[in-house]
Order: sequence, then structure tokens, then C-alpha cells
Amino acid sequence: MKQWICFLLYIGIGIFSSCGSKENDPVSVTFQLEEIEINGETNASSYTNVDPNLYVALTFSDNVDQSTLQNNITLRTSTGRSVKLTYNIQDKTVIIQPTTPLVSFTSYQLIINTGLRSASGHRISTGKVYAISTGIDPADKFPRISDEELLTLVQKQTFSYFWDFGHPVSGMARERSSSGDIVTTGGTGFGIMSMIVAVERQFIDREAAVDRLLKIVHFLRDNATSYQGAFAHWINGNTGQTQPFSEKDNGADLVETSFLFQGLLTARQYFTGEDPEETALRELITGLWEAVDWSWFRRNNEEVLYWHWSPDYAWEMNHKIRGWNECLITYVLAASSPTFPISKAVYDNGWADNGNMRNGASYQGFTLPLGPDHGGPMFFAHYSFLGLNPNGLKDTYADYGEQNRNHTLINYSYCVDNPQGYSGYSEHCWGLTASDGNNGYSAHSPTNDKGVITPTAALSSIPYTPEESMAALHFFYYKLGDKLWKQYGFIDAFNLTEQWYAGDFLAIDQGPIIIMIENHRTGLIWDLFMGIPEIQAGLTKLGFTY
Repeated sequence: MKQWICFLLYIGIGIFSSCGSKENDPVSVTFQLEEIEINGETNASSYTNVDPNLYVALTFSDNVDQSTLQNNITLRTSTGRSVKLTYNIQDKTVIIQPTTPLVSFTSYQLIINTGLRSASGHRISTGKVYAISTGIDPADKFPRISDEELLTLVQKQTFSYFWDFGHPVSGMARERSSSGDIVTTGGTGFGIMSMIVAVERQFIDREAAVDRLLKIVHFLRDNATSYQGAFAHWINGNTGQTQPFSEKDNGADLVETSFLFQGLLTARQYFTGEDPEETALRELITGLWEAVDWSWFRRNNEEVLYWHWSPDYAWEMNHKIRGWNECLITYVLAASSPTFPISKAVYDNGWADNGNMRNGASYQGFTLPLGPDHGGPMFFAHYSFLGLNPNGLKDTYADYGEQNRNHTLINYSYCVDNPQGYSGYSEHCWGLTASDGNNGYSAHSPTNDKGVITPTAALSSIPYTPEESMAALHFFYYKLGDKLWKQYGFIDAFNLTEQWYAGDFLAIDQGPIIIMIENHRTGLIWDLFMGIPEIQAGLTKLGFTY
């Protein structure tokens, strides 16, 4: 019995001694993270829309062993790449920052491993992983200027695409900044209207503009291949020969021809001087205008216009021009022709498809008078309306001011709602239209949304949505300007989800930015085009009020 008492006493002393020494055991003392702060937000399980200029403050229950920091507090991308960090210890708090800002709209993981130790040698009780997704770098990339100065800057720098980069032989607009000798018929029409803006804004001299325009119209008359007076989509800027757009699209493109003449007729209306140069310019434009046989493109007198004709494949493209899309200007010009006009029946049965182009449904809370679901790409509201003023323009089928405003608001609201969860979409970053994309060229729209934002969509809509478009301009220039703002204005498009930025500029996207900003500011191009006598007669013939 005495032996058992001694044994129990021995065990008790052992237990007591063990308990008494527990505080000296490096494994048994708790060392833990007590607070995490990331860019001002504290103790969240994940952090979203984080400023890429990352600032992390980790507060522990004890001072940290600096030698264990680098391998046990790490920041990695979703692909596992380590981000280089700096560590600054302030008592129990460790300040962590990347050596360079993180990439916007990118996912990261902040990892705290159990190898981290306190200064007294205790291992951290549990590891942690925090999800971080960055937003936009909020810092302005350029100094702030007034909105009027910003609009002028955008018009001027974008105009350099047409002026400094115009083809040296033909004077026409290159299709894109990588297209070499390929020039674009429709884009040249946009460039011509942009030259008028440039003269008014004193970016170039009036005489220089007339010289360039004379080069273009002489090339069109004397060098460029035409088909019943119409031109191809693409032309070789050196020779004037047709550059096929596709295998069977190697002849006339009536829609591209329409965009060209929208510009040429506006120039004829603007350059009214009595000097020999401006007089010759007007006469050359009139000659080209009167040579287009619009009625021939009815293909055997059908009550519809056809988009293409090929000297090799005739009408095999078989593409009837029906609404609603970007082609209203084609029917207006065809009805306005003094030499080969179409009748109102061709407009009603062909373009309006006997009323089948109507929509009338509501999307994002806005009624859409015409066109496909959700309105389609934004260029539908731009290309024909560089010259045609939609405000007050009405016919049997629609109020075109309402059509374009609601189309734009649907596009805007869709991007704000962002149902597919793409990075960056917001009230400041919106606009879906046809453009380059990270997976190739596509007609982006709410029903064909690939995460690609195209600056021209929002900027060229400024007459319809001035506040929303100006917010987008501020975002594109001040917040993303280091990525988007280049030699010829804004790049064509970008995808923040994929961190993709276009390398090219496209004439058909740059031109509307200049022109529609001017229509918003002064109505200059609208006033000129709507003042053309032939256009007024054509609109009246088709039943428009304006």
C-alpha cells in the first residue's frame, strides 16, 4: 500500500511537472493570426475589386520570426505563379506589398503556411488562404482636363488615323492599322466626314483637306474598279483593283458604297467655295454620285436591293438588304439618286420587309421599335446616322430617335447588369459592337457577349446617352488610358477578363467616334447631310418626316 501511494505521488509529481513546463513547449503555445486588413477591409474571407496597389497588414498574437516570412507568407496567381513581395515588420504586424502593382481584374491567393514562427519559436497554429481578386487601378493615368478639352483631344488624336495614316497613293483610309495597301470604301466615307470635322476644329487647313479629297475622288474615278458605279468593300490603294473580301465577295458592295457616298455628299455640301479646287471637287463628287445605278441592284427589278454583285459569281452571294441593321442609308441614297432611283415600294417591301423589321418588345426596361432581340451590335445606331439625324426622323415604322436611344440604353443596361460576370463591366465600362476580340472579329452584342468592350460603341453613342457615354470616356481615358490610349486614339477593343488588348485600329470604328462626338457637340455633320436637296427629296419620297 505504501508502495502504491509512493507510485501515485510519483505520477502526480510527473503530471504536475509536465503541466508546469507546458508554457515552454514550442508546439503547445498558441501563435495565431488575429487580424488581416487588405486595402482597408478587415477580416473578410475573400476580397474582391481590390486596388492592384495591394496593401496587406497581418497582425499576429506575437512578434514574427522574420527569417520564416518569405517562404510562408506568399501571394500567387490562379496559375500558381509567385508574386514578388516586400515584408515590413512592425511589432506584431507584418506589412506586405507587391514590388509592382498587381494585374487588374485578376485572381490571386494570399497563403499563410504553418511553417511561420513567432520570434520566440512557436509555430503558427493553423494555415490560412485568402482569395483576392483585383479591380481597376483607380489612379488617373493622365492629368485631368475639362470635358470639352477631352472631347477635342479624342477627336484630334483619332483623326490622325485618317490623316497621318491615310494611304499615300489613293488618300483613302486603310482598313486597319495592319492592312498595308488594303483600303476600305466605307471607312473612307467615314474618314471624309472626319476631315470636315477636322477643318472646323482647325486640326488641318481647309486647303489641305481639299487636296486630300481631290486625291481620293480622282483615284475613285480614274483608278478604282467600279461596277455599275458601285465600289468594292476593299480596294488596293496603289492600283485601284478590287481586293476580295471573301471568295465570292469580289465585286460591288452596295452598302460600303453607301457609306462612301454619305461622306462624299457631305463634303460636297461643305466645300462650297468658288475657287477652282472646291468647284472641281463638287463636280467630281456629283459625277461619281450620278454614276451609281442603284436600281440595277434590284436584280431583275425585284422589290429589294441586293448587297453584292461579282463579275465572276454574279448574284451568288444572294444577300438581300433587309432591316433592321446598319443599312438604312443605302435605301435613303437609292431613293435620293437623281439618275437611278428606287421607289417607295422597294423600301417598304425590301428594306422594311412589309413591316417584319418591327420588334416592339421590351429589353432591360426599354421598348425597342425595330430590329433583333436586345437591339444587336451598336453600329446599327451609328453607321447610317453619321449623316442622317435621327432626332425627329420618323416614318411608318419607327421614331428613329427613340430607336437609337433605346437601343443604346439596352446595350448600356445589359453591361451594367453583366449577367455573364465578365470583369470590368459597369456603368463606366460598357459598349458591345462589332470589333476585334481575343478570339477574332465578331459582332458583339447582348446576345453575342464574349467579354469584349469596344470603345466606339459607347463613345459614338454620345448623342443618344451623353452622361453614360461621358462616364465611359472618363474611364477609358483616365483609368485605362495606359492600356487603351495610343497613337490613333483608343485601340479597337479589350477584354478585361482575359487581360487582352487589341493591337489594331479599324477605320470603321475610329471614324464614328470623331463624327458622332461632333454631332453631339454642334450637329455639324447632321446639318450638312440633312441639308442636301437630293436627300431631302429622297426622304420625302420614302414617307419620312424630319
